[in-house]
Amino acid sequence: MSQQKPIVSTSFSYETLEETLDIKPRTEGMMIGIPKEIAFQENRVALTPDAVGVLVSNGHQVMVEHNAGEASHFRDKDYSEAGAKIVYSREDVYKAPILVKSAPVIDEDLPLLQLNQLIISPIHQSVLRAEILEKMMEKRITAISFENLKDDSDSYPIVRSMSEIAGSAVMLIAAQYLGSANHGKGVLLGGISGIAPTKVIIIGAGIVGEYAARTAMALGASVKVFDNDVYRLKRLQNNIGHRMWTSVIEPRMLAKQIKTCEVAVGALGSETGRTPLVVTEEMVSNMRPGSVIIDVSIDRGGCFETSEITSHEHPIFMKYGVIHYCVPNIPSGFARTASQAISNVIMPLLLEAADEGGFEKLIWHKLHLRSGIYLFKGALTNFYLSQRFDLKYTDLNLLIASQR
Repeated sequence: MSQQKPIVSTSFSYETLEETLDIKPRTEGMMIGIPKEIAFQENRVALTPDAVGVLVSNGHQVMVEHNAGEASHFRDKDYSEAGAKIVYSREDVYKAPILVKSAPVIDEDLPLLQLNQLIISPIHQSVLRAEILEKMMEKRITAISFENLKDDSDSYPIVRSMSEIAGSAVMLIAAQYLGSANHGKGVLLGGISGIAPTKVIIIGAGIVGEYAARTAMALGASVKVFDNDVYRLKRLQNNIGHRMWTSVIEPRMLAKQIKTCEVAVGALGSETGRTPLVVTEEMVSNMRPGSVIIDVSIDRGGCFETSEITSHEHPIFMKYGVIHYCVPNIPSGFARTASQAISNVIMPLLLEAADEGGFEKLIWHKLHLRSGIYLFKGALTNFYLSQRFDLKYTDLNLLIASQR
C-alpha cells in the first residue's frame, strides 16, 4: 500500500515561536540574625556593617544584638546606619530564621534555637559534643560550617583567610616576645647586616606554615620547614617562588634544628581530630633560654608536648626557660581583619541564596556547597561526625534528591 505525501497549502505560512525563558521566582527578603558571641576567646563578628548595608539594600532584614561588633570595633551606630535593627534581647536575635555566628553553637545557645532554623557558623570538631548535635537534630536545624564550606574553585575560603591571618601574625608575635622587655633573648627577628639571621623552625607546610615562612623571610630570618607530606613541601616551595630548606619530620633531624632555633612554630593540621605530638618535652628542654614557641595548632591539641592553652589576656607561660605562646583562635586577636575576611565570604553566599529562592534551591545547583552542610533539617549529613558520636548518618545527596 503506497503512502500519500502530505499536502502543504501554498496559502499557509509558518512563523517561528518566541523563545520562553526560565525566570527565577522572586523571593521575599530574608531575616538574618547576628548575635553577640559569648564563647571563649571569640572577638569576631560574622558580618560587618558594610556587608549588612549590601544585604539591606537588596531587600533583606538584619537584626544585630547590642554590642555584637564591639570587640571588632564595629559600633551599634555603624550597623544602625547600614540599615540593621539593633535589638537588646538575645532571645529576639535567635528568632531570626537565618542565624550567622562567628563562634560554634554552645550550650547557652541551645534553648534559644528555633525549629527549622538555618545556622552558619564554625563547628570546631575537636571540642564538639554529641549532646549539642542531638539537641540541634531535635529542632530540625540546618547547619553550615565555616571549616568545610567550599567555593567555586573547590577550596575552603574562610579556612584559607583565617590561616593567612594566623600565619602572618605568628611572626609578628614572635618578634614581640623575642625582645628583652618580654624576657626573650633580646634579639631582633631577622637581624641586621653583619649579624647572623634569626633561625625560625616551622612545623607544618600548610597555609599557616606558608604565610609564616613568607613573613619570616621578608623580615630576613633563616627559615626551615618540616612536614610529613612531601607534596605540601613542594607546593610551599612553588608558591614562595624559590628553593628553601625543607625536610620530612624525622625526630633526630627535628631535635637538632629545634635545639639551636630562636623561634619554633607548630602549624600542623589534622583531618580527624587531634594534632600529632612531634616535639617532645626533652626537645623543648634542650632549647636555648629565651626562645619562643608558638603553637598555632593548640586548638586541636597542639604539636608540642609542653603546650598548654592560654588566652589573649594572659598569652604566654615559661617552661624550661622557653616562652610558650599557645593561644587558640589567633585570628580573633586581629578581630577586625578576621571579621572582614569572614564577611567577604558569607555576604555573597546569602545574596546568592536569596537569588536562587532559598538555601535548599541553592545547594541543588551549587554542588560544592554541600560539603559545608553537616545538618540538613535535623539529619546528620557529616560521615565523620556520625562515626565519632555513633549517630545515624544520612547521605545529603539523597536527602536533596528526595525533596525535588
